[in-house]
Amino acid sequence: MATRLFVGNLSFDTTEDELRSLFEKSGQVVSCEIVLDKFSGRSRGFAFVQMGTDDEASRAIADCNGYRLGGRALTVNEARPREERPSRGDFGGGGGGRFERGRGRRF
Repeated sequence: MATRLFVGNLSFDTTEDELRSLFEKSGQVVSCEIVLDKFSGRSRGFAFVQMGTDDEASRAIADCNGYRLGGRALTVNEARPREERPSRGDFGGGGGGRFERGRGRRF
């Protein structure tokens, strides 16, 4: 088992300190990161918590999965490696130009 955990269904108001405090009851927390939207800076509703050992990670899953924090039941499980996504390319299409209305030609 990996020591990195996925924590889902977070309230948008949950702070990293609150989350760290909850998981420290199960063992040593190496890192705690709430994922933020890159445009708004607001929480995306999930986080990653890295525990010190595999045993502590197993204990944290057992203790925190379903735990109500901020009025929401948390989903806690082992984090999976990020999947590689295929390249989107150049979005296809050709360009075109400006179309002059009424003349039927582009320039």
